[in-house]
Amino acid sequence: MRIFLAGHNGMVGSAIMRKLVATGDHDVVTVAHATLDLTDQAAVRSFVWAKRPDLVIIAAAKVGGIVANHTRPADFIQDNLMIASNLIHEAHAAGVQRLIQLGSSCIYPRDTPQPIPESALMTGPLEPTNEPYALAKIAAIKLCESYNRQYGRDYRSLMPTNLYGPGDNFHPDHSHVLPGLLRRYDDAVRNHQRAVTIWGTGTPRREFLHVDDLADAVLFTMGLSHAQYTAATKPMQSHLNVGTGKDISILKLAHMVADLTGFRCDTETDPSKPDGTPRKLLDTSVMQSLGWQPKISLRDGLAQTYDWYCAMQEAGQILRAS
Repeated sequence: MRIFLAGHNGMVGSAIMRKLVATGDHDVVTVAHATLDLTDQAAVRSFVWAKRPDLVIIAAAKVGGIVANHTRPADFIQDNLMIASNLIHEAHAAGVQRLIQLGSSCIYPRDTPQPIPESALMTGPLEPTNEPYALAKIAAIKLCESYNRQYGRDYRSLMPTNLYGPGDNFHPDHSHVLPGLLRRYDDAVRNHQRAVTIWGTGTPRREFLHVDDLADAVLFTMGLSHAQYTAATKPMQSHLNVGTGKDISILKLAHMVADLTGFRCDTETDPSKPDGTPRKLLDTSVMQSLGWQPKISLRDGLAQTYDWYCAMQEAGQILRAS
């Protein structure tokens, strides 16, 4: 197939790219953000019509952690709505029959039974700290559903849990929790700090999936027939959860990261900062029933990610704290 992979330079996109290249079976089309702004509908239309892919994979998104979502909500909803709308609609307009778009587990209500099944979508209020981003991702799911219903397209959505791995964003203010912790503890070791303070109480529980496992899930989903996929997702639904089925408290995760980085001093919590959703664990039984399972343990994945982070620091690709 000719595959247009949108967002190939990001953490998720680069992992998918590695998997696709390793198979050697596909013609993968990519384009840099500097060349194609995915929020520009006319530019996206010209590109998709010119390339005419057989499949579009949407790994492009504006992403960030709790601080970024809290301080820049307009950016997160606007950019992600435009990226999804432009790629999904222009793929349809160009006659692209197959598409896979990647969302996030933040689409689900803040307070919902755990683990969270796909059917929990839109059954309650969202977590306020990332509601704009979540709404954009819900809209992307509904776009896929709508084009499937009205035009008979085969547009699929995967909702991964919290992701991490090589290529992650380690910005001190705008990263997700796991890369943020890796950076803070590494900086603490290098700067001989006596303590590290984490946001919130440390009691929320989160599930983490290595990005290479998600890439494997994308290729697995590509290989499912239309009948297999629709039978699994049931009528009027187009998304599947992707996760490990295991979660961990933020405080325990912090201790795991401290041990990995060699930090031997105190870890403190700051209850004045928001915790976010109390628990977020996906029900991945549908993906498991189809035959997919993650392969990388959290401890092994953390070690691999930390090795990558240290290598990037040595190469000057990630600036150290002063």
